[in-house]
Amino acid sequence: MIHRKAVIGGIMLAAIWIVPCAIAQPACTPNNGAVPPGANITDRSSPFFIDTTGLDLATAPPTRDPANPNYARATTLADETLPPSGAEGNFIIGPTHRPAPETVAQDAVPHGTIVSFTVSSSDSVIYNPGMIRDDPLDCRNGSVNAAQTAPGDRSNMIVPTSHPGAWTRTIDVYVPAQYVRGTTAPFIVFGDGGATGSYPGRDLFTTLDSLIQQHRVPAMIAIGIAAGGQDAQGSERGREYDTVSGAYAEWVEREVLPLVEQHSGAKLTKDPEGRATMGVSSSGAAAFTMAWFHPELYHKVLAYSPTMVNQQWPHDTALPGGAWEYHAGWPGPAIPRLTVTVNTVTPTEAPAGAPLIPNSVTKPIRFWFEVGDQDLFYPVAGMADGMHDWVLANEGMAKVLAAKGYHYQFVFARNAKHVDRPVVAQTLPTALEWLWKDYPIQ
Repeated sequence: MIHRKAVIGGIMLAAIWIVPCAIAQPACTPNNGAVPPGANITDRSSPFFIDTTGLDLATAPPTRDPANPNYARATTLADETLPPSGAEGNFIIGPTHRPAPETVAQDAVPHGTIVSFTVSSSDSVIYNPGMIRDDPLDCRNGSVNAAQTAPGDRSNMIVPTSHPGAWTRTIDVYVPAQYVRGTTAPFIVFGDGGATGSYPGRDLFTTLDSLIQQHRVPAMIAIGIAAGGQDAQGSERGREYDTVSGAYAEWVEREVLPLVEQHSGAKLTKDPEGRATMGVSSSGAAAFTMAWFHPELYHKVLAYSPTMVNQQWPHDTALPGGAWEYHAGWPGPAIPRLTVTVNTVTPTEAPAGAPLIPNSVTKPIRFWFEVGDQDLFYPVAGMADGMHDWVLANEGMAKVLAAKGYHYQFVFARNAKHVDRPVVAQTLPTALEWLWKDYPIQ
């Protein structure tokens, strides 16, 4: 293994937020995973309605019934069966999830080389300074889980423990054994990577070893980028992945990919047909956002439990539902849509285009995604905004993608939780093969 250190330089924009001088540490509050107290579950015509149709509330998170009439119509497959090669549309799999043989390392298969380097916010343009949230000690997301929302707006979380700060991260670059030096290669870039030997990078690299050897996918470079830090609202990870804009794709393009070529010696294609994005949870939403805002850069997206819900922070009144508004309308009361530029607040000039997918031209995006029947459901008790059911969000994505004629495959997995590792191990090889269908393979 080659291991190199580097720092990153680049270009971009910065976020603005208010920093409190001193904040008392709150007590540790765990994830909610149930209907939030005081939620609107009875009046569909009133703001922030939460639909509990088809939910088994005896489990936490609730178990969803794939036959829910609010969900996209899907084909139920026999247990341990996956969709046919190249099939498009909606499928229900499970409840058994055995790992595909391609996800297990084989001595007889040539292994790619991993090149690792680190980058720092101090050398970034787009994400400098970084964002840090002060959580209670040994309590992941504690200050988010205990957070409240703005008066009269259940969608607008207040996170006073978030403030500017520095970050460093690791980037792993997988170069397949079959790569020919000096040639231009396709690639897949994935979020929540950058920790050599860990999940999901390890599973992806091992799977690529086998699939490339079997000529089922092209000999591609894989780029795992660690998140800036922490999780959810008020964190650098949340800022990067849950913001519905082109910023993250631009950061990758301008600041990361040049360093990937420099440290790996590989040449990356400029052809969007040879470029894919991948992610899990919020980085899955980011993977779609990269292609949505920059289809001239990426045409292929793969995501497990993508966070197509209202996680965008800081709150943006021009798109108050965050990624939820890719597929569904704003469920809250009418609000003025404003644009904030430095210290100036003005009505947005952008058209009222949400939901984004139904109200936009069809883009050249090929999308494979999955959600589990026990995926996340209102993890923050104080945010009963009608936009935090991960399953309903992804079912909504399936509906609008079908209506607009997108090439997609959506898998609803029974007996599966959020970013369920057995489901990933079962489906990743066929998902990658589906994603790269019709791309030239040598």
